[in-house]
Amino acid sequence: MASRPNPVVNCPTCGKPVEWRVDNRYRPFCCGRCKQIDLGAWANDEYRVPAIESDPGGADGGDAVGADEFR
Repeated sequence: MASRPNPVVNCPTCGKPVEWRVDNRYRPFCCGRCKQIDLGAWANDEYRVPAIESDPGGADGGDAVGADEFR
């Protein structure tokens, strides 16, 4: 049985094509430098995960800290 070729992805930092292999410890990045640049961007709040504002009186319970403080 022939093995499937490894997929090729673009490095999220520099865009260089990278073969997705188990032995590539930097994947999906092409190198340690690009991985560190990406980590630094997260640390500097350059990336953000979108969040949905919760309703304090909503079904999800809203704000867990002090939600029932004035009721």
